[in-house]
Amino acid sequence: MPTKAMCSVGSMAVTIFLAVLFVISADVDASEHVRGHVTKNGKYVAPHNRTNTNKTQSDNWSSKGNTNPYTGKRGHKNAKK
Repeated sequence: MPTKAMCSVGSMAVTIFLAVLFVISADVDASEHVRGHVTKNGKYVAPHNRTNTNKTQSDNWSSKGNTNPYTGKRGHKNAKK
């Protein structure tokens, strides 16, 4: 028979799981899919996802301190203001 402590730990685990799931889905919603295309100079760009356009570069996945949720790669560029 489960004790109150066991139920409390289970409830806490479910709460943490849902919180993490919410944060991950919020990050993914802030992105858009880009179709593969050929640039003006003839270079092919493969399909990919990118962060939505805004007035800052500090939240781009390639900026230091950020991680791309699709690839797991950590950002390496200094953000421009």
